[in-house]
Amino acid sequence: MEADGLGCYDLRLPSRGLAARAHNKPAVDLSSFMTTISRALLAPFDKRGIVEFARALNDGGTQLLATSGTARKLQEAGIPVQEVADYTGFPEMLGGRVKTLHPKIHGGILARRDDPEHRAQMEAHGIGPIDLVCVNLYPFVETIAKPGVTLAEAVEQIDIGGPCMLRAAAKNHAHVVPVIDPGDYAEILERIGAGSLDGEFRGQLAAKAFAHTATYDRAITQYLAGQGATTGAEDGDDAFPATLTLQAERVRTLRYGENPHQSAAIYRLPGGGGLPDADVLNGKPLSYNNLQDAAAAFSAVGVHEDPTCVVVKHANPCGVASHDDLLAAFRRAWEGDPISAFGGILAFNRPLTADVAEAIAEPGRFVEVIIAPAIEPDALAILQAKPKWGKNVRILACPEASGDREVRTLPGGLLVQELDRKVTEPADLKVVTKRAPSEAEVADLLFAQRVCKHVKSNAIVLAKDRQLVGVGAGQMSRVDSAVMAVRKAGEKAQGAVFASDAFLPFNDALEVALEAGATAAIQPGGSKNDDKCVAFADARGIAMVFTGTRHFLH
Repeated sequence: MEADGLGCYDLRLPSRGLAARAHNKPAVDLSSFMTTISRALLAPFDKRGIVEFARALNDGGTQLLATSGTARKLQEAGIPVQEVADYTGFPEMLGGRVKTLHPKIHGGILARRDDPEHRAQMEAHGIGPIDLVCVNLYPFVETIAKPGVTLAEAVEQIDIGGPCMLRAAAKNHAHVVPVIDPGDYAEILERIGAGSLDGEFRGQLAAKAFAHTATYDRAITQYLAGQGATTGAEDGDDAFPATLTLQAERVRTLRYGENPHQSAAIYRLPGGGGLPDADVLNGKPLSYNNLQDAAAAFSAVGVHEDPTCVVVKHANPCGVASHDDLLAAFRRAWEGDPISAFGGILAFNRPLTADVAEAIAEPGRFVEVIIAPAIEPDALAILQAKPKWGKNVRILACPEASGDREVRTLPGGLLVQELDRKVTEPADLKVVTKRAPSEAEVADLLFAQRVCKHVKSNAIVLAKDRQLVGVGAGQMSRVDSAVMAVRKAGEKAQGAVFASDAFLPFNDALEVALEAGATAAIQPGGSKNDDKCVAFADARGIAMVFTGTRHFLH
């Protein structure tokens, strides 16, 4: 979910509007309509469109209440409004911490209009009904995102009155209209005018309000947990809270899941970025499998610093190349395994330019998805003009993703872990053989290891001149992965380097690569047979380095 000016995460629905989102069961009887809004309480922090909204309500005969800041804005616009403090008879107190926490406010929101006892109590205490509550919350998320913000500054942006009013209005949505989003103002005014504020629509607004406050509370919880204000898991590890609350916004439903008989949808997590926020510039809707593969490509290309292209098929890289020139990187990535690349996913870590687009559009190529940080207009035009598949290829301008955790489901629960952001650097390499790798071999070893961490284990990678030439993925035996990588590489295995995502318990996988012509190897080390493996490498005259870091990808 994206942070927005509401001081919370953006919970707005797609542009079709709330009315287009049907529930299986309406919140209240669909025959229940609100034909008038006698009194409205306006207290939004985000004041976009509030003057126009208030003016329309006033023109319709609605009495307006507002907290001090909103009241001033409406008064400056010449709109009649009564301040909450004048209405309740109590001033705003405690530096603004107490404004709306008063029975005349909450009684007016929570009272059931169809309950004679409620009506009698309202009359006895001089409480008028409040039929619409327009509130959004202090900018807590924006505040904690600022460099150097203090705990005290953050705490002052924890809204109290706003969530109370929203929750009250949402609870009593049979009689009150809860409003949080300026994007909904137009539809609400239209429905007021048409007398069609039906129970289903108000139920949708209520659900949106509760989602808004729940996400807001989640952001506060995470922040305070990070400040040490709450305890973590029972074992004392504060990296993972004892209770995990997830809030995600549905971006869209998908045609189907992995298979046609499975339904599916994509959601945006707090912080946004990545594929849910990608700008889809062209092509058919993305499928569940497209998104899975696109995620693998997006992650795999992001670890490379030089201009790089990654080709993914069935969630595994089948072509990867880095080069000073992006066009050369693309050509070399495709040439690594052109058969597998056909119909694959292309990802770039640089903006896509026209010359690269022309190469992608050459005869004999076909791709499903293209991802880059940005797509130049000329490049987009070239791809869209490609005969047969140009109109259908999904072209995505994709921002960086936020977050440092990943969540996977399992029957009855979830697995949560830190993202594997560890990248092998030259300083991480420990030379364990008599022969040290050459400078060119070091560059290839580092490249191969960055590729290897994005290949399903057991993973074996062969690379040469910063080009993936052979890959073995997802095999139950590491030696089978090595055989697969050598078969894919063919003659290109001669002079290549060998990378393994985990230590080598035996020499068999390494021997397969050396027989094919590999000259250097990189692996984590850590096996009880490390000495035997090093001795084997020395006997063959190759260089081997240990990294000390395993990169399983299941």
